[in-house]
Amino acid sequence: MTFSRSIKIAPSILSADFANFGAEIRAIEDQGCDWVHVDVMDNHFVPNLTFGPQLCKAIRPHIRTVMDVHLMIAPVDASLQAYADAGADILTAHYEAGPHIHRTLQAIRALGKKAGLALNPGTPAEAAADVMDMVDLICVMTVNPGFGGQKFIHSQVDKVKKLRSMIGDRPIHIEIDGGITAETAPLVVAAGADVLVAGSGVFSGGSVMKPEVYGQNIRAIRAAAEGA
Repeated sequence: MTFSRSIKIAPSILSADFANFGAEIRAIEDQGCDWVHVDVMDNHFVPNLTFGPQLCKAIRPHIRTVMDVHLMIAPVDASLQAYADAGADILTAHYEAGPHIHRTLQAIRALGKKAGLALNPGTPAEAAADVMDMVDLICVMTVNPGFGGQKFIHSQVDKVKKLRSMIGDRPIHIEIDGGITAETAPLVVAAGADVLVAGSGVFSGGSVMKPEVYGQNIRAIRAAAEGA
């Protein structure tokens, strides 16, 4: 992965057809997505239960781009090895998921993976200050984690601006997860974000039989973002 601040669209497969992941992933990549975002939830840290390491391992051969694994689980450290072995390119852990985020980020880097730090809506940008040199990505949650299809929380735009200022010239991506559409994408990109996670914003209206709809949705979000 070569670092670039170009806009990257990362569809969340939480909104895909669970019975058809291989074809869904091929469809979104053929239609122009940049990364594939995998939302891992444990029904403990967040109120939903999704994908284990075996699922990630099963879909890895279908992903030609970047496998961006967002771990919404607590405790998180004990699962890092399994998701690394499953083929994740990026492992993102939540600041709020345990008392030792520094150790968690160290462990991700030691596994040879890009390290991401996720911040919930109630967590300030300043939480990232003391680990800024240990992360490759900061994920700003613009919804409360746990479910797709929620409304974008506008107060998080100022957090993105703060983080962009704190990052300076470091090669750190700012990723936005939650409520991304062609309407909200320009707000966060203007504030400094470069990776846009979109679930329903990409998958809505399309299917593996109608993949062109995915392409239309991806292009609409990208055009709106680049226009910012």
